[in-house]
Amino acid sequence: MEIKREKYLNALKLRMHNGMIKVITGLRRSGKSYLMNVIFYRYLLESGVPEDHIIRFSFDSADDLSLIGEDFLEVNSLQKKANPRKFMAFIKARILDDKSYYLLLDEVQFLGAFESVLNGYLRKGNLDIYVTGSNSKFLSSDVLTEFEGRGDEIHVFPLSFKEFREAFSGTDEQAYSQYELYGGLPALCSMTTGEQKTSYLEVQTNSTYLRDVILRHNLRSDSSIGELLDVLASGVSSLTSPSKLAATFLSKENIHLSRQTVSNYIQYFIESFLISKAIRYDVKGRKYIDTPFKVYFEDIGVRNARIGFRQFEPNPVMENIIYNELRYRGFHVDVGVVSSRDYIDGKIQNNTYEVDFVANKGSQRYYIQSVFALPDEEKWIQETRGFREIDDSFKKILIVRNPVVSRYSDRGYLIMDLLNFLLDENSLSK
Repeated sequence: MEIKREKYLNALKLRMHNGMIKVITGLRRSGKSYLMNVIFYRYLLESGVPEDHIIRFSFDSADDLSLIGEDFLEVNSLQKKANPRKFMAFIKARILDDKSYYLLLDEVQFLGAFESVLNGYLRKGNLDIYVTGSNSKFLSSDVLTEFEGRGDEIHVFPLSFKEFREAFSGTDEQAYSQYELYGGLPALCSMTTGEQKTSYLEVQTNSTYLRDVILRHNLRSDSSIGELLDVLASGVSSLTSPSKLAATFLSKENIHLSRQTVSNYIQYFIESFLISKAIRYDVKGRKYIDTPFKVYFEDIGVRNARIGFRQFEPNPVMENIIYNELRYRGFHVDVGVVSSRDYIDGKIQNNTYEVDFVANKGSQRYYIQSVFALPDEEKWIQETRGFREIDDSFKKILIVRNPVVSRYSDRGYLIMDLLNFLLDENSLSK
């Protein structure tokens, strides 16, 4: 069964002929190439674009490289890049008229001087350009500057739960049990056993993602960066900092990593889309607090695989899934911090309370708390304490794992079932 990825197809359709290079980014194995080379390609054909006006080229394909006189084995063994002159001659020979041509280029970082080549193509009014790649510099925030302000990024996440549900034949609960354990890499949908899924995720996590970071940044093939990824996976959704992580390495592993080295490694993971960092935001003071921060994994299955599926805790996993869903919906997501002066036992105390997520998109803002269960009044008070200190009119929402009937509390807080939230992309605005 094909998963349609309509959100991303619509994003590409909206950007057609906008005079910019459409750059499809995301975690490796998240479906970028399939989106461009199959889903979008098919859309172009169905829209009446002649097949010979769609030029697809993959720079990690032996067949495609042979078309420009490059040897795939030589390019790989010598870590060479494809000759840009050969590629430009190939493209020039295929543009035969002034009608629109669509250039779909996969793994474009393997083309020499690709920035200059693509910027040059932008000057041709009949070329509409779409690219994917897996180079950290190419796929980071630098993408806008690499293309002289004319790069338009479409970030592809692993499957959302709703997308995953489309390909799953069981119940909603059964689907979530699989999703919270194995995550949303599209290839998993064709696998039937836990052994297959576990093996696939472990290979990707250890042999692809981590190896990419090591090679990309010319790091020594030692274990420290892998152990840091393990520590981050173990502490997902918990507050941390480079100083704290460096101290953990020294005390538990007797490994000396400087604060700067830890910061660099974390940034490498972010650039490779393995993790995302959520900064704390002082709601009342309207300012950001750089450290400590929280780390979430772009795919929860990758996180679980990194720790060997041994440390499975549903609460932080649920929080990670909610965070990813909010980002999938286009929200900028921070960790909320609210301060308060409380009168306790005859004394004034200064206290700080956390709101799991402050989600912003344009003029929209939501305060969201991830709650596994609300068994009693004490838990209710604990989970809503931060809400009570926020005096603006934006909606405050508790997303609860244990099935609940969506309703508003007497304070106006919306209580929402987790699966309802994940399956209805408009759930927050209802």
